[in-house]
Amino acid sequence: MNGPAHLDDILYPAIEPYDTGFLLVGDGQRIYWEQSGNPEGKPVVFLHGGPGAGTSPWHRRFFDPEKYRIVLFDQRGCGKSTPHMSAPDADPRFNTTWHLVADIELLRRNLGIETWQVFGGSWGSALALAYAQCHPGAVSEIVLRGIFTLRRHELEWFYEGGAAAVFPDLWEQYLAPIPVLERSRLIEAYHRRLTDPDPAVHVPAAVAWTTWEASTLTLHPDPDLVASMAEQETAVAFARIENHYFMHGGWFREGQLIEDVGAIRAIPAVIVQGRYDICTPIMTAWDLHRAWPEAEYVVVDDAGHSASEPGIARALRDATDRFA
Repeated sequence: MNGPAHLDDILYPAIEPYDTGFLLVGDGQRIYWEQSGNPEGKPVVFLHGGPGAGTSPWHRRFFDPEKYRIVLFDQRGCGKSTPHMSAPDADPRFNTTWHLVADIELLRRNLGIETWQVFGGSWGSALALAYAQCHPGAVSEIVLRGIFTLRRHELEWFYEGGAAAVFPDLWEQYLAPIPVLERSRLIEAYHRRLTDPDPAVHVPAAVAWTTWEASTLTLHPDPDLVASMAEQETAVAFARIENHYFMHGGWFREGQLIEDVGAIRAIPAVIVQGRYDICTPIMTAWDLHRAWPEAEYVVVDDAGHSASEPGIARALRDATDRFA
């Protein structure tokens, strides 16, 4: 998928990778990675969302292929990485934020990159902040979109009922797999179903979880996006990984990513946020902006959450062009 057609006038043309491979990162995990653009160009690593969403070919298009050496990879358990979390015997124990931070650093060293730009949206923004705070010397710039830091009130807003105020019709479908007596703790109730080995239990739960998220990502409904994310194998891996991370608060202490921003305040950065983002509301981007005034703060007034929204895509390309 080379991206929505409405972005053809905003993003760079579709390109193919010049190099692909799998990185053995330990714990029986193999991480798919690829490089595209200019092998001698400025290195950038793209951190996808979810966690558990995987990369898509159109993600290469945020970067000028003549100026950037573009690195994409699929985080543990999703995309082309193995073992896939949709497998019957999938084990999430070796899939945490800190495993992913170590994977990113191992990939950087294996590719012989001294410093690189870190570009992440949604969950990728949390992972970008976590990685940069651990390895600030490896990061040349940071581009963030749809800020998400896994604080308790962020999770409760979207997965425990806050966003139902905006999407009550879609919320009913999200509630459907969960018995009434379990609806006071929905992340936990979904966890029990997503970890059930019976496909008759975990598949409908995964599709409902993923459909709720996919249906609320964009300002205007995008049935193609919903259909692609709700495909069974994709949905099971996505929902299992996401729910696993949320059950553990991302393995962060509460508020950690914003509190620890002092470690990266000297790194040039851009924060891009949709005003009407229901999935990761602007409150978190605002908190990050106040803690990190040196970073450029761009609010797109006619956008929701997705990087496929024209205003967000344009702001992200503007940022990568400036840093190129």
